[in-house]
Amino acid sequence: MPRNVAGDGEGATFAVRVDDGKDAEAGDGEATRGKEYAIRNALELTIPTPIKGSTNITRVPSCSRREKGRILSRFLVLSCLEPSRSWFMSSKEKPTLGGTRIKTRKRNITAPLDPAAFADAVVQIYLENAGDLELVAKNVESSDLNFSRYGDTFFEVVFTGGRTQPGTIKPDEGERHPCSVLDCHPKREAILPSVLYIQKILRRRPFLIKNLENVMRKFLQSLELFEENERKKLAIFTALTFSQKLSGLPPETVFQPLLKDNLVAKGLVLSFITDFFKEYLVDNSLDDLISILKRGKMEDNLLDFFPSARRSAECFSEHFTKEGLLALVEYHEKKIFEVKLKEMKSALTTQIAEETDISEVIETAKQRVKDANLPDVEVVRILWDVLMDAVQWSGKNQQQNANAALRQVKTWAGLLNAFCTSGKLELELMYKVQIQCYEDAKLMKLFPEIIRSLYELDVLAEDTILLWFRKGANPKGRQTFVKALEPFVNWLEEAEEEE
Repeated sequence: MPRNVAGDGEGATFAVRVDDGKDAEAGDGEATRGKEYAIRNALELTIPTPIKGSTNITRVPSCSRREKGRILSRFLVLSCLEPSRSWFMSSKEKPTLGGTRIKTRKRNITAPLDPAAFADAVVQIYLENAGDLELVAKNVESSDLNFSRYGDTFFEVVFTGGRTQPGTIKPDEGERHPCSVLDCHPKREAILPSVLYIQKILRRRPFLIKNLENVMRKFLQSLELFEENERKKLAIFTALTFSQKLSGLPPETVFQPLLKDNLVAKGLVLSFITDFFKEYLVDNSLDDLISILKRGKMEDNLLDFFPSARRSAECFSEHFTKEGLLALVEYHEKKIFEVKLKEMKSALTTQIAEETDISEVIETAKQRVKDANLPDVEVVRILWDVLMDAVQWSGKNQQQNANAALRQVKTWAGLLNAFCTSGKLELELMYKVQIQCYEDAKLMKLFPEIIRSLYELDVLAEDTILLWFRKGANPKGRQTFVKALEPFVNWLEEAEEEE
């Protein structure tokens, strides 16, 4: 049975009966959990759950009022004598970091943005040097301005003479200088110094190229907000940046923002790109321009610069011929021609692979030739390429390759015969066979057999073969093929004499 708590005299002992039958004693020594329970029960304090780690302590019956007073007075005396000890909690002291100084992390406090002050400082450099860009560049390079935070603002000052309002090209409050790109005359001589000035700045601070991209993209997407004269200045500046090979400026930064539907529909993009082409071709070749267009992913999409109602090859030729860009017109016509040839080749290859009836293939070829206005010479070349591409070539078995090629020629001789309607076209077919046999090792020894087969199938005339043998102009493998074809030619000549 559990006992009541008792305490008489200085050496009084508090005892609590536990489940294992042992007393937990606490006097002048360390206070135990049993003592805590005893005191709390003595004061009629209800503890709903036992203290952590003391699940075996049982509840102590209530004491008399007199005993409660004695226990409370003794507890207060002990608390005064040893104030550092916690009597209502575990006597074990919590660990402390004695002698260790805890350092607090320093936070980077970022100063608020102030692009207006930066723009005013740059404008002041322009004004102090009276617009001399050489001196301006030196002073800008030696300044302690924070270009990493205000790169976009810097190029706004270069282009417009001051800061622009966010999201527009309208001037913002603050000082301005009169030496900006948009304040120059629309001539290369006036704008080139600004390009060279930017080039110097980028050599010292190459990270600013991203800011230049941002500002140029912003302006090009807002072409409709500029006057016609200002758009021309931007076009000249853009052409000069590529002509001077401005460090790291990607062409897609220029071409892709221009393809906004509203700008294209109004003809603003066509006007801008025309000025760009004309200015760039002053110092560069057409190949250089095509290289830029390729990098900008616009080589095959030049018609995208035209309004939808004028998006045709005829309008392209008419417009750029009028602007004096004949080399560009010829290039574009060549590209269109190559595309049509590719489409025709793809269509015929599909039909031959599916073994479509030869009459249907001939009709398809004639329709393609009519739609694309393809020259007969190119048609003959395409037909031969298509026939050879459809052959199922063997790995290293020359005899199988020879049989497959001759079988293909025999099967589709009617297709060749439908388009080889003159001696000139027959001769062109012989040249095509000569080149392919020269360039393809597996066909090298088949040249005389292919020519003989074409003769027997009435695709090549005797006069055409003799003309090629005596006066053929293509030098690729000619000596080898002439020697290989000599027995057949001798046979033709003998047959002709007998007749």
